[in-house]
Amino acid sequence: MTTKNTAMQQMAAQPATQDNRVTTHPDIAANLHIVDFDALSPSLLQQQVEQAIATASQCLDHLQQRLGDNVENEADAALSAAQALAQIVHFERLNLNLDRYWGLVSHLNSVMSNDAIRDCHRRLLPLLSAFSTRVGQHQPLYHCYQMVKNDREFFATLSPARQRAIELALKEFQLSGVALPSNEQAVYASIQNELSTLSAKFSDNVLDATQAFSLPLSDDDLAGLPASSLAMLAAAGEQLKTKQQEQALANPVASSATSSTDNETKTQLDAPASETLAAPNYVATLDMPVYLAIITHADKRQLRETLYKAYVTRASEFDSHLTKDGESLDNSEIMAKILALRAQKAQLLGFNNYTQLSLSKKMADNAIQVEDFLLALAKEATPTAQQDLAQLQAQAAQYGIATDDLQPWDFAYLSEKIKQDRFKLSQEEIRPYFPLPTVLDGLFTIVNKLFGICVKEATQSVATWHKDVRFYQLFDADGQVIGGFYFDLYARATKRGGAWMSGFQPRYRFEPFESSASQDQTITHYPATSSGIDINDEAADIETLTAYQQLPLCFMVGSFTPPNGDKPSLLTHTEVTTLFHEFGHGLHHLLTTVDISDVAGVNGVEWDAVELPSQFLENWAWDVEGIRLISAHVDTGEPLPKAMLDAMLAAKNFQSGMQTLRQIEFSLFDLRLHAKSPAPDYCGILALLDTVRSEVSITKTPDYNRFANGFSHIFAGGYAAGYYSYKWAELLSADAFSRFEEEGVFNPQTGQAFRKHILSVGGSIPAKTNFEGFRGRAASIDALLRHSGFGTDAKVDKDSTDTSMDTSTNTSMDTRSTNAKPTDAEEG
Repeated sequence: MTTKNTAMQQMAAQPATQDNRVTTHPDIAANLHIVDFDALSPSLLQQQVEQAIATASQCLDHLQQRLGDNVENEADAALSAAQALAQIVHFERLNLNLDRYWGLVSHLNSVMSNDAIRDCHRRLLPLLSAFSTRVGQHQPLYHCYQMVKNDREFFATLSPARQRAIELALKEFQLSGVALPSNEQAVYASIQNELSTLSAKFSDNVLDATQAFSLPLSDDDLAGLPASSLAMLAAAGEQLKTKQQEQALANPVASSATSSTDNETKTQLDAPASETLAAPNYVATLDMPVYLAIITHADKRQLRETLYKAYVTRASEFDSHLTKDGESLDNSEIMAKILALRAQKAQLLGFNNYTQLSLSKKMADNAIQVEDFLLALAKEATPTAQQDLAQLQAQAAQYGIATDDLQPWDFAYLSEKIKQDRFKLSQEEIRPYFPLPTVLDGLFTIVNKLFGICVKEATQSVATWHKDVRFYQLFDADGQVIGGFYFDLYARATKRGGAWMSGFQPRYRFEPFESSASQDQTITHYPATSSGIDINDEAADIETLTAYQQLPLCFMVGSFTPPNGDKPSLLTHTEVTTLFHEFGHGLHHLLTTVDISDVAGVNGVEWDAVELPSQFLENWAWDVEGIRLISAHVDTGEPLPKAMLDAMLAAKNFQSGMQTLRQIEFSLFDLRLHAKSPAPDYCGILALLDTVRSEVSITKTPDYNRFANGFSHIFAGGYAAGYYSYKWAELLSADAFSRFEEEGVFNPQTGQAFRKHILSVGGSIPAKTNFEGFRGRAASIDALLRHSGFGTDAKVDKDSTDTSMDTSTNTSMDTRSTNAKPTDAEEG
């Protein structure tokens, strides 16, 4: 067994000889079922996933044998509603195993990507797709759900959460083609299988293209870069040197590495890194902290353009990088295939286009309602955006940039200069006041004040996949453990960019009759693959099942600036708000009181409402008292000076108009793209994006920009025809926070009300009902306009106190696993 710090780096070499899936420790709650990451290997995980699929498939086989094919005529006599529910629960518990093992494969593929885990992920995708399709089209299982729903007297005895889970499952069966003729079901299965493969390939190409880029920098390139940025560039240089040396040892003949920005600009490193790169080896990469450092601070305009061009042409026809097998990383053809398959799938299911299919499971009624919302918001944001642009143009003149030559790679640089000049505010001056340990302590204090929960670290009691990972348990006010979570917060080479929360293990509890189990019943440690009822026992019912419980567990991942030497990670305020955003998702997952996994936490929540808790929690990163709790100088411990605090708050809505239009541009593009029939080819995709830009954008985009080729949210995540959800949920979060503004930002009663109506109920109640239960009325856009700096009441003197970046947007990329909802926004 390898040590905790190196286990995942070496997992390809570990034998798959044992399960060891649970770490036991006296300080860790048993019902958390903590994973022993030291014992994992790709081959072991593959075996576990395959075995879980085989066991669950056997359950389906037995159910088929018992009920037969003609379930409508024969099943009524074969099963009672109670027995049908027993079949459902048994299968549900088998799927907990599958979700666990596949969740680990997906997670490790995102945070510790290497050839072994990636190959494992690719081999399993077709199996998972085929199994998922079989489940969705399995008539006997579908009929079990129908039996429970149609027996009104029995259905009424079930918990509201179980009732909601049954209803949502029946809808999913319909959307999985359960009612299709057998020949069309086969077509559907083929589509699903190909979509899963293409989405994984899209994501891999983006990651590989990001990691393939490296640009050694000269002394002239470093002008304007602060010390913290130089430290990151030096670390990137050391990583490149190590990589080249490893390549040289592995292949002495071809001991060279390529750093390129596109087909026209390349720097060839023909000698080993130790000879090519002089200390301290400053190297630019496309890892988000490094990219942002250069695009924000580098005085050399050509360097900023080079990095921008490399970033927005990743995985496109302009990207000359290749896979290790010599294949292109261009996503162009993949995107067109994905759209065509989605359109075909929608038509099979009776929808006019994929947008209709996507919206059938969301809060929004239809595409017209969503588009009207986006265009109305664009109308409100445009005057502010035009003022934002005028400021950039005025600042550009001071740096010798003509008004008509202002480019995207100038925006962040000039914005930082405006903040420094007008607000006396610099991200680099702010960094020392937001050391990560202090931010975390303050964050945990804030959620304690609001929700009465307590966070305690227990990293030393568990195994992790990387030395930087931290583990925590979450306790309620009565001292009971209610969940656990991992933080993996720093950018690194083997990790996909961006920030996300993965709801790896949902809350689940089953007792016979769901509420009437006696105190002396045995709680199994984890459902064994052979546990459950005897499918062939016609008398078997819900009482035959043993009790079982698991507490929620999640992974929260970021790509923040790593520690430097003996200094902890020092965060920009943008990174602080991203941390709060992901922790809001984590609380949604962890604070649920729902015991049915399908509707616990974020599960079952309409996609356009799932961002409500995350964007909601960001408000405390902007609150004066909240900032006091999360800030202290890394060296002196002194609080953030009042002048800096005032400047931060004054600049809160700086560039909010342009940032809002940017998000609306992405949202409209996504919505209309999936409404196209027939689905567009690659040229059509680019043309549509240009059309949307001409409608809502007030700035020009270079012709070579291929943002869509890296738009993982809609091509590799779960946001297809749903990217608008960020703005839709931002309206909800702003309105929800307005109640705290009225009653007290740290009012514990208001916090408990939010926990009761939003965080605890998960997907067991429709999101609209939850929100109105908390707010006491329907949602209003007024708070969103005010918080964004739009509208008459929110207007400020742009010349004196200009208004910050929309806190709901950031530059992260979503690369979530398929078993968890994507939860963070991507910028192009």
